[in-house]
Amino acid sequence: MMKMSRRCFLSGAGSLLAMPMIVPAGCVSACKSRRPLPSERIHVGMLGYGTMAQDNIGNFLHNDRVQVISVCDPVSEGPLYGYKAERMGGRVPGQRKVNAFYAEKNAQPGYAGCRVFTDFRDMLDDPDLDAVCISTPDHWHALHTVWAAKKGKHIYGQKPLFLTIQEGRAMVRAVERSGITFQTGAQSRSNDYFRMACELVRNNRIGRLQRVEVGLNKGHATFGKTPEQLSETPLAAPPPYVDFDLWLGPAPARKFTPKIHHPMQWRYNLEYSCGMLTDFAAHQLDIMQWALGKDGVEPFAIENIKGRLPPPSDLYNTLAEPFSFEIVYEDGLRVFVSSDYAYGCRFYGENGKQVYATNGKLETNPPELMREKIGENEVRLIRSGQQEKNFIEAVYSGEKPISPVQAGFSALTPAALAHIGMRIGRASLKWQAAKTRFENDPEADKFLAPHMRGLWRLDV
Repeated sequence: MMKMSRRCFLSGAGSLLAMPMIVPAGCVSACKSRRPLPSERIHVGMLGYGTMAQDNIGNFLHNDRVQVISVCDPVSEGPLYGYKAERMGGRVPGQRKVNAFYAEKNAQPGYAGCRVFTDFRDMLDDPDLDAVCISTPDHWHALHTVWAAKKGKHIYGQKPLFLTIQEGRAMVRAVERSGITFQTGAQSRSNDYFRMACELVRNNRIGRLQRVEVGLNKGHATFGKTPEQLSETPLAAPPPYVDFDLWLGPAPARKFTPKIHHPMQWRYNLEYSCGMLTDFAAHQLDIMQWALGKDGVEPFAIENIKGRLPPPSDLYNTLAEPFSFEIVYEDGLRVFVSSDYAYGCRFYGENGKQVYATNGKLETNPPELMREKIGENEVRLIRSGQQEKNFIEAVYSGEKPISPVQAGFSALTPAALAHIGMRIGRASLKWQAAKTRFENDPEADKFLAPHMRGLWRLDV
C-alpha cells in the first residue's frame, strides 16, 4: 500500500477548504513525480525575501496551482528593503505575508503552514519542496542554482543571472543535466510592447536590418556624494538580525559595512555585483537577442569599449557612466550599446523604418507599422502575460519557458565581457565561446572565474 507523506496529507487536507481541490505535486508515485499532473499543486519556496522577492511572491500566492510553503533568508527581519527603503525584509516578514494570505484566502484564521529557514541547504533538503524562487544578491545566484538543480528543484531565478562567466556556464550545465525547468526573471519578455517589437523585427516588417541600438540606464551610488560620504567605518559586529557569514557566503570575509551591506547598496560593490551595467543589460540585451533570434548565441567580439570606474574604494567600485561598447556576432551583425541612448531597444530597417521599444511604450516609423498583424504562419513569440505564471506552466508541461537559462546566460554575456574590458582598460576583446576564454589575453581571462571563499565550490 502506498504511504502518504506528511506533506501530502497536510497539503491535501488544507486544500479541502479551497476549491477546486488540488493535491501537491509529487503525492502520486510516493511524492517523487518530477512533472506534476494537472490536479497537483506545486510547492514553492522563496529563497531570499528582499525587494525583488516581494515583487515576485504575489504572483505565486495568487496562482491556485501553487502553494508557497517556505521562506529562506539569512536575515530574520531587517529594514530598508524596497526601492524607496520603505519595507522590512527577511524570512520573518516573508512568513507573515504567506501565512496571512492563506489564512484569508482559505478562511483559516491562525494558518501557520509556512516554514522559515536561515540556511538554503536546509530548505533544499525539504522533500516537500518542488520549486524555488531565487531572489538573492548576484554573488549567490550560481551556488543557489547549482545546489537547487542537483536537488531536482525547479527554479525561477532573478537576473542578472551570474557574477562571472564561469558561474553562468555552471548554471547552464546544472540545469541541463538535471532536466529541471529554469525561468530567468527577465520580465520584459512578458511585456506586450517588447514582444510586439520583436515580432515586427523577426518578421521583416522593417526590411533588412541596418542598425541596432540598445540604451541602458545610468546610475551609480557615487554620484553627488562627497568623499566623506564615500567612506565608512565597518561596524564592530553585524546587526543581530542577520547571519552575516551566511549572507557573505562565497564572497570575501569582511566586517559589516552599512553603506554596502544594507539592501540595494551591495549592487555597487564588485564583490557582490557588476553594478547597474549588468543589472539593466539583463533586460535590454535580452530583448535585443529575442528580436534577432539569438537566444543562446554568444558574441564573437566586444569592440570600442568605453567606460570608467569610480575612484578606488572598497565601498562603491562598480562601473560608472558614461559607457558604451559594440557587440559583434560571428555573422557580422553589430549591436551598439550606450548609456547615452534612450533606455530600450531601437531597430533601424530599410527606407527609414524603425521600431523602438522601452518600458510601457512602443514607437514605430511609420506609425501605422505598429498596427501590422502577424500571420499564423509567421514568427509568433510566446505571449505569457506574467513571467511567474509562465514558469509554473512550464513546470507542468516540461516545455521551455519564455526565458530559459540559456537565454539568460547569452543575454548577460556581452555586458559581462564588456565590463571586464572596462576594468582592465581594453578597447576590444575577442571571445572564444567554445573554450570559454579570450583570444590571447590571459589578464582578461583572470576575471572569468569566481574566487570563492572557504569551502564554497561550484561542483557540477
